[in-house]
Amino acid sequence: MRLFHSGLAGAALLAGLVTISGCASAPVAASAPAMESKQAQTETFDQDRQAILAMVGDFKVSFDFTETVSFDERYTLKKPYITGGDEIVRVIEDRGDFISLQHILVVGDEEEKFPVKHWRQDWAYEPESVLVFVGGNAWRKRALSAEETRGKWTQTVYQVDDAPRYGALGAWSHADGVSQWTPPMEWRPLPRRDATKRDDYHAINAINRHVITPAGWAHEQDNTKLILKGGQRALVREIGVNTYARSDDFAIDVAEDYWAETQDYWAAVRDEWTRLENENDAFGLTIQGEPEELYMKLLELAGEVEDGERETADAVEEAKSIIADYTTTDIGTLADRLRVEVKLSQK
Repeated sequence: MRLFHSGLAGAALLAGLVTISGCASAPVAASAPAMESKQAQTETFDQDRQAILAMVGDFKVSFDFTETVSFDERYTLKKPYITGGDEIVRVIEDRGDFISLQHILVVGDEEEKFPVKHWRQDWAYEPESVLVFVGGNAWRKRALSAEETRGKWTQTVYQVDDAPRYGALGAWSHADGVSQWTPPMEWRPLPRRDATKRDDYHAINAINRHVITPAGWAHEQDNTKLILKGGQRALVREIGVNTYARSDDFAIDVAEDYWAETQDYWAAVRDEWTRLENENDAFGLTIQGEPEELYMKLLELAGEVEDGERETADAVEEAKSIIADYTTTDIGTLADRLRVEVKLSQK
């Protein structure tokens, strides 16, 4: 990852040096427009960071997905999917130009609440590459030029076990008093709500907008569900709106206690996935569909650490072995990975 943009660390605000014939280099003042440009860029960077960090806190969350337009005469729009929950979002790393936010749900009835490690979002400023989903539970690093990434952030989203899900590059906008990040469309895997119940499409082509609101923030999605086998084609469109409203009216300590007990384990698991990403241009899972077989094993190890049944170091070694068993750097072709025919249904 590149360091801060040249104007952001302050060095570019110093006077430049020019060589005068027959003389030693001498300092000259930077031009007023250049100074203003660097100052504006620094202010925008700070605004971007404030927007990302505004997603940290304790929230009542609603998830609302509605299919809108069918592109196959055999397909019937499904009923809207609407649910909600309680969730905390915490900063687990902040290096200035890199911010990592961990989500943890609190679920259960009033008698017994328990935590569920949820998704993670990593934000990187002007990175050299972005990890993108290419279908069939596989990912590839796409190189980014300095011009392409200038002033922009990538958001990379990770699964409950810290395996990747999808990434995209976009710029934060702060126009009209609204901070929002909107990337172009990128592929992403099926969400669990569909992957555990449906077999009629392979990927989502999605715009994932993040916007800061007076109550908290929202994740807006414009999704096109794609059939990839036998030629790429759109099946149906869907609109999604996930809202995060600040609240302290739930058992926040349940999530915080879980993270306090397991954060070292999950840091090591993240490091293993990061190693795979850094050392390879592409990698994927050895299983297709919803990877429950993988993530349940890693979550169960975390549960053993939380309960004091397993030492963190021992759990980490087993986790690394599990990740090795379920990953490959030979992802082949998309056709090879999509071995199951889609089945359009009227369910």
